Amino acid sequence: MLSNPQKSPSFFLDGINTTTTTTTTGSSGSCGTNKPPPTNTTPVPDSVARYHIHAVGPDQCCSVVIQHITAPISDVWSIVRRFDNPQAYKHFVKTCHVILGDGNVGTLREIHVISGLPAARSTERLEILDDEQHVISFSVVDGDHRLANYRSVTTLHPTPDGTGTVVVESYVVDIPPGNTKEETCVFVDTIVKCNLQSLAQKIRRN
Repeated sequence: MLSNPQKSPSFFLDGINTTTTTTTTGSSGSCGTNKPPPTNTTPVPDSVARYHIHAVGPDQCCSVVIQHITAPISDVWSIVRRFDNPQAYKHFVKTCHVILGDGNVGTLREIHVISGLPAARSTERLEILDDEQHVISFSVVDGDHRLANYRSVTTLHPTPDGTGTVVVESYVVDIPPGNTKEETCVFVDTIVKCNLQSLAQKIRRN
């Protein structure tokens, strides 16, 4: 996906309200050993925070994006947990087909992205699906993009009053040859922010 890092992030940033998310730029220190940053209203429980601690190699980057949504966690989770239907809120996804599995851990999906992006398809494996703790994780196993060894973890947490949800999404990915850690994180953070803000907008419309 990262074919022209100098131009791609600005293309995506045009439609993003960046004040609604909090991002930690990836490094082997920040995502490799520490818990996600505070969410201002809701701490990430230790039992779930461990999912956001990634093993980050010297040629990888890692980052965390946080989105607050004014909807109960059950409403948000009902959309996020659908590994077979990412296009419900990920607008960069054109189609998704399950090619192996029944929706449980190990299921493989193939997604095709919208035209105009520096990629066409991605094959992804469901790594974690925990309905009790609201954790979902997937990894990219194949595709015609440059984001190799990508792994994402998303967790949901209710706000103290129970009326809202905090979504925490972290990832680790290889830095493509010819790109810097900062360029890679800016590019991927931008896509993740778009997805999470789209999720919030979808729930507000429902």
